[in-house]
Amino acid sequence: MKVEEPVSDYGSLDLNRTYSYVDYLRWQFKERVELIRGKVFKMAPAPSTNHQAILSNLGMHFLNFFREKPCNVFLAPFDVRLPIVKPGKNYTVVQPDISIICDGSKLDKLGCNGSPDLVVEIISPGNTAHDTVIKYEIYEEAAIKEYWMIDPDKRMVLTFALQDRKYVGIKPYVEGQLIRSTLFPGLKIRVNDIFRKLV
Repeated sequence: MKVEEPVSDYGSLDLNRTYSYVDYLRWQFKERVELIRGKVFKMAPAPSTNHQAILSNLGMHFLNFFREKPCNVFLAPFDVRLPIVKPGKNYTVVQPDISIICDGSKLDKLGCNGSPDLVVEIISPGNTAHDTVIKYEIYEEAAIKEYWMIDPDKRMVLTFALQDRKYVGIKPYVEGQLIRSTLFPGLKIRVNDIFRKLV
């Protein structure tokens, strides 16, 4: 059996080609990418200070809430292989900023093989459409039960809950308000706490 060589140069990829998860595992370049329906999407460069502050603030709340519960919290970079497939091949691999996974059978040494229960994306400047349109659509298609989208510039959190395989927007949350998860009763986070210590 022929063993494919690792790919160390992002520029050598053909962005018009459809790639598989096997291809994805060979990529060893410094750029971070996601594979969505077989197409390569380059992620934003190194996350901003505010992005990382939000990730830390929210990650801490999730870790505390789920500490004694049978759910795992993973912060990016963490590969999630979504069940959006062509026969025999997995073509979608994403790296949500935060993934909550309550079914331990979906976890393996390479990440998560299946849909998390809840995902969070922090919108990056210049990459808004990726999180608000593309990720929204594939998370809905993969039946992820709850999706939080955080806008650092507007200091706003949008939450979506899956109902009859379609996302329903709960409401926009802004500073001074309390976010309540529809999926996890008891999970409440103050918007101000998510945006603490931003620059």
